[in-house]
Amino acid sequence: MSVPALRLLIVLAALALLAPSASARTLKIATVVPDGSSWLVEMRKAGKEIEERTESRVKLKFYPGGVMGNDKTVLRKLRAGQLQGGAFTSGALAAIYPDIELYSLPLLFRNYEEVDLVRTQLDQQLKDGLEEKGFVALSITDGGFAYVLSQKPMGRVEDMSGAKVWLVEDDKMSEIALELAGVSPVPLPIADVYTALQTGLIDTVAAPPMAAIAFQWHTKIRYLTDEPLMYLTGVVAIDRKAFDKISKADQAVVREVVAAAGDRLDADNRAGEDNARDALRNQGIDFVKPSSAEEVGRWHDISAEAIEKLRTMGRYDDATIQKIQSILQNHRTGPAASR
Repeated sequence: MSVPALRLLIVLAALALLAPSASARTLKIATVVPDGSSWLVEMRKAGKEIEERTESRVKLKFYPGGVMGNDKTVLRKLRAGQLQGGAFTSGALAAIYPDIELYSLPLLFRNYEEVDLVRTQLDQQLKDGLEEKGFVALSITDGGFAYVLSQKPMGRVEDMSGAKVWLVEDDKMSEIALELAGVSPVPLPIADVYTALQTGLIDTVAAPPMAAIAFQWHTKIRYLTDEPLMYLTGVVAIDRKAFDKISKADQAVVREVVAAAGDRLDADNRAGEDNARDALRNQGIDFVKPSSAEEVGRWHDISAEAIEKLRTMGRYDDATIQKIQSILQNHRTGPAASR
């Protein structure tokens, strides 16, 4: 081999050592969650751990605050390859895999004990179902219990009459429940809710206290109806085609680390929920209870009717709904419930 050829090989070898690995992947993940939030802090820690454990073969880059657009826009950018993932509300993924939003059936859960009981048995099934549709669910996390937040007290079903209620775009589940309650909701993306409250386009929202504070919606409402309306979840989902380009070993690291971050967030969110409620009270927001036990029963009747209507639509897997209802029924009527 000639000296020039040898020098060329040495230079090429050095460049190969300096260049990033061809298998290195950066997963660009968008979210409407504001920058500086506990969710983003925890997920960035997860990203740093993933980068270290994979020796920089996998990195996570987050785009917070809706800078990449609403959930619809983010999904479109995923399909175009501009992004590889997103942190979505479960409802945003329902068009892809409807069962992912079954935890948010109206008035389904009464407390976190019931949530944990069902999720322990159903989370993996829902993750598998979403993966079959082309998305890898790295984490399903608590969004908290949503409550009705309004500019007038809502102690009875009739109080909803005439209210201008926000509805997440394409949220068929909530739309049916509201229509049965005699309400014509106003569909809007999350990013437009604050302005809509400010201008009077809407005067009522359903949200967890922590979310209402994070998005500053609490500054535009006066009352909280103190009865959990629905349990919300968020999903960190990655396009499966992008995820499949990562080695199996690195995939396992990503799944493990993000799932662990999700578990820590769940614990933090639940611990912070009481603080959020206190913060709302300190802001002068009145907590209103339904006017009677019979009134609570009326809400549950509307919920049951909405669930039955959703079942007849064929939108969701009926066997999965029955499984959830059976778990809850057995829990509520079993020996532990009677003690």
